[in-house]
Amino acid sequence: MIKEKILTRKNVLVASEFATLFAIAVAAPLFKQQFITGPIVNSALLLSAIFLSFENAVLIALLPSLIALSVGLLSPVLLPMIPFIIAGNIVYIYVFKQTQKTNYWLAILLASLLKFAFIFGASQFLVGIIVQKQLPAPVALMMSWPQLVTALAGGIIAFLVLKTLKKV
Repeated sequence: MIKEKILTRKNVLVASEFATLFAIAVAAPLFKQQFITGPIVNSALLLSAIFLSFENAVLIALLPSLIALSVGLLSPVLLPMIPFIIAGNIVYIYVFKQTQKTNYWLAILLASLLKFAFIFGASQFLVGIIVQKQLPAPVALMMSWPQLVTALAGGIIAFLVLKTLKKV
């Protein structure tokens, strides 16, 4: 006998949360400005870590960098960085998800610092070892301190969303 999957209220809720957060994360790079796109994507990643399973949150982390590249927010020079940016997003989700129940703000700080360190370290490695040439200043800047700022800003936005939804 084949078991039928039943559309439960919970399944519909999870699907709609996934679709909403996915749409936000994918549409944000269309703003083509790191200090707008970054916080929006990071808040969507954190909200996905809160509302969804880790696996579903990781799915949401996969596309924003590719969209950013396709709309021109990321320079084509940074194409080798895309897997590292995606991995940095996964680090961000994982660390936050593991520590959020202890202290929300500590989780945001720790996840943001580790994401920044991972992406900045990867960019330095790629430039020094693989690319072996100087990146234009604006391109190099994107992988440095703005990663930390946008990750922290994403945490603030996620907090404000949660407060609005009365989830904190």
